[in-house]
Amino acid sequence: MATTVRAAVCLCLWLFACQVRGSHIPQEMNRTIQSLLQHYKISNKERFDGKPVFPNEQLSGKMETKLVFMGGVLDSYEKLFGHMLKQLPTPSPQIAGSNAQPGSAITAASSDPSNAGSAAGRDVRSELKYILKKVQELKRHRYQEQEKLLQGLQTLRHIKMDDHIVQSKALWQLPQLYEEASSLPEIKMQRRRRRRRQTKAKGHQRG
Repeated sequence: MATTVRAAVCLCLWLFACQVRGSHIPQEMNRTIQSLLQHYKISNKERFDGKPVFPNEQLSGKMETKLVFMGGVLDSYEKLFGHMLKQLPTPSPQIAGSNAQPGSAITAASSDPSNAGSAAGRDVRSELKYILKKVQELKRHRYQEQEKLLQGLQTLRHIKMDDHIVQSKALWQLPQLYEEASSLPEIKMQRRRRRRRQTKAKGHQRG
């Protein structure tokens, strides 16, 4: 539960930081997160314990690295919010058929404690679904390439190390993959040098 709350808080802080830069985050999304944080409350000591769910150091690297990392972050949030939805009480048929709007404020408790809990659960559910939808849309429209890469990395983690056939096939592929792995850094350096030469050439032309 603590990890779930820290992740939600982490998302809120990141979105706030993006908003300061003039972000792409809708006001409705910010309001919904603030509303959810009223449900997923933690103490300031827990919130600022120096252990963010997603390490900020990854955001100071190169653009390619940040894109892959953010693709993984969005994937983690998609799974996290799905898990948070499963943790909520199962809605009754009446609640399931209600027309609660995503991003709406948490409904005030009714006089019946059981109804109050159900209403609050309904609104939290609709808000989580709204946030989940926004994360999924961003992931689908902007991070398809990174998602494919992450899926490939997941596949590598599940290689059957004890399988004799896998071992033999991996050995057979090694020369090609080793050559590729060795050449990629060189290609990257060559491209960097080429860009530098082009930049210098443009500078001389302007001079």
